[in-house]
Amino acid sequence: MGCTVGRSASNWLDINFFGHQLTVLFKPRFVRPLVDSQYSARRLPVHHFGAVLSWEEWHQLKEKLVKSGISFLIEPHEAFSGEVGEQLSMFLRDPSGYGIEFKSFEQPERLFQAN
Repeated sequence: MGCTVGRSASNWLDINFFGHQLTVLFKPRFVRPLVDSQYSARRLPVHHFGAVLSWEEWHQLKEKLVKSGISFLIEPHEAFSGEVGEQLSMFLRDPSGYGIEFKSFEQPERLFQAN
């Protein structure tokens, strides 16, 4: 993904996550399984975080990940088609097994817009 590792120890590391510090603690026993989503037909990780990328950045990252042969937790897809929250989304796992969502809005002003 192009993220770089900063300081680290045997049980944690800091990552430059698109200009934000992300600290990953290795505690796999706390990872939750995928569960049925209340807002989609997909099974989503209970605990996840993510980054909102520009339309172009999302497509570039997707191509980079596909070329690298990465295993997606949830394949790149369009979510909420035709709704206010229409977005592109893909999920990966972080080093501890939690979900990381990367999303993009063709209309970024709709990111926090209610239905």
